[in-house]
Formats: sequence, C-alpha cells, structure tokens
Amino acid sequence: MQRHTITLDHATDWPGFRQAARALVQANVPPQAVDWRCLADAAEDLFAPEPAATNTLPSPAPEAPTLRVPSDFVHLCEQLILHRDPARFALMYHLLWRMAQGGHEADSARHDPLDADRMQAHHMVRAVRRDMHKMHAFVRFRPVVEPDGQTLHMAWFEPDHYITVANAGFFIRRFTQMRWAILTPDASVRWDGQQLHTGPGAQRSDAPPPDAGEALWLTYYRHIFNPARLKLAMMKKEMPTRYWHNLPEAALITELAQTAHERSAKMVEAEATVPRRRIAGTTAPRARPAGGAPLSPEPPRASPGTEGPTPAVSSATAAPAAATGRAAL
Repeated sequence: MQRHTITLDHATDWPGFRQAARALVQANVPPQAVDWRCLADAAEDLFAPEPAATNTLPSPAPEAPTLRVPSDFVHLCEQLILHRDPARFALMYHLLWRMAQGGHEADSARHDPLDADRMQAHHMVRAVRRDMHKMHAFVRFRPVVEPDGQTLHMAWFEPDHYITVANAGFFIRRFTQMRWAILTPDASVRWDGQQLHTGPGAQRSDAPPPDAGEALWLTYYRHIFNPARLKLAMMKKEMPTRYWHNLPEAALITELAQTAHERSAKMVEAEATVPRRRIAGTTAPRARPAGGAPLSPEPPRASPGTEGPTPAVSSATAAPAAATGRAAL
C-alpha cells in the first residue's frame, strides 16, 4: 500500500487540509495510508524527510463520485482543527472517508451521536470552545505609549489550543475603538482600529510590566471582594489555577481566602446600619399601637371618575391577570 505524507503550511491550515483530504478521498486512499503533519512539526523531527514545496496529491479514481458532506460537519472541522492534539487531522480525515463510503458507515459518521469518532470530535470541539471562552474572560490589557504618542493596549495570554487568530473577532467587536494587541506563544494579533494584523508567536517578556492602573484595579478588586460568598472550589472550576499567573488579581486570592471566615464573622456581629437620609419619594412606615398589632387598614379610596371605592386586588390575583393581559373578573 502506497503511503502519502501531507505537510500543511501551519497548525490551522484549514484550506490546505480541505484540498488534500478531498483529493485523497476521491483517489480511494484509506486513512491508514495517510500521514499528516505541519511544516513546524517536520522541522523539529530529526528523522522526518524533507518536506516538499507542494504536496503531490494522487489523481482521482475514474469512478470517484462527487464528494458531499453535511454543512455542520464542515463547521465542526473548522473548530476541530484549532485543537492542539496532533491526531486531529487523522480524525477529520477518518470521518470524511467513512462518509464517502456510503451505507451504514456513512450514516453512523453523519448522524449517530454514539459513534466513537463523532464523540471524540465533539469532545475536542467542546475543549476548543471552552478555551475560547476562558480567553474572553482572562485577557488583561495594559496600556503602552508608542513612539508616535498613541496608546496601545497589550495583553499576554497562554491558550491551550490554537485559538488566537480565530478568537480575534470577539475582541474586535468589543474593543472596536481601542488599539490593542494580544500576544500568545503560538501567534499574535493586533488591531489598529481599522484592520487586524497577525504575526508569529511571542514570549511573555514581550508583554508590558504592571503599571499604576493595575494597582488601582487591585484596590478595587480588594474592596468588592465579598468573603461571605466565597466558594473556592467553584472559583477554581471557573478560573483554573493555570491562568492565575497571568491575572493581576490572582495575587490577592490566597490572602482574601484565608481571611474570609474572620471577615464574614465580623460582618455578622456588626450592628445594622441606618441610612443617613431618606430616599426621595418614599413614605414613612405607619405607626403601630403599643400592643404591637398593626393598625386597621385605611378604608379604600374612591378612584377618580368612579362612584364608590375601588375593590382591593391581591397580588396573587393581579399577577395572572397582568401576565395574560386579561382583566380579572
């Protein structure tokens, strides 16, 4: 069996993978006869053959049918290719090969939620989406004044997967008017207010050091911390400790957590505070007699334009009427 080695330009080369996978399937090349790699992987492997300038793809078989796959499979692969597992290319091609074979194998690869390959692919995609969400939450920008006098907000982040460029759209939409740059070990992205620029990976030392604005943020974080609501296990689940070394506020977590119990006890023991002034538009509470029983309610007042008092309606009756838009009988 002739083996085929496909070398992609970079780790997220979706167009290159799509072109090669289509040609291999139409040439009836089985998954076990294909080796997938990237240029960077080939350069680091001392025993790998020199990568060719272009992949030599086989010619399609005479009886090869037109390859058609569901659109959701294409969308799945566009996210799956962002995973860091080197086996992601083989998994995508294996699913594609099965879909092209027809019969029960194709049906399982397309629709069966318990299919092993489909389950693995969806599991990896969920990991990519979770990593993208963590990047949304844990990127911290620091302002840097450039030689032209303009301010550039820079951030350093260490993602688990190759999500930097694919995730840039979120920051463009959220910080459209701000000039910013995000540096990661895999790639860097920079928004100049009009266009997105991509570049190679960076090092943590390329990011700016803490500044006065960060000290202000830490002061704010310390004051809004509520010791009575601390749930350390849940916090670590939502904010894993591997992200802490890049979060300025993480330096305070240990101290605040250790003193949370003591501060909560003081909050419980403290006397209730009385507001210094009354909020405009409120009325004073009605007085109670010496015995503590509430005074009898005032007689209902007549509504303007009606004869006689307006009947009182309980909240239990009024709520359904308001919800349905019908008047209560």
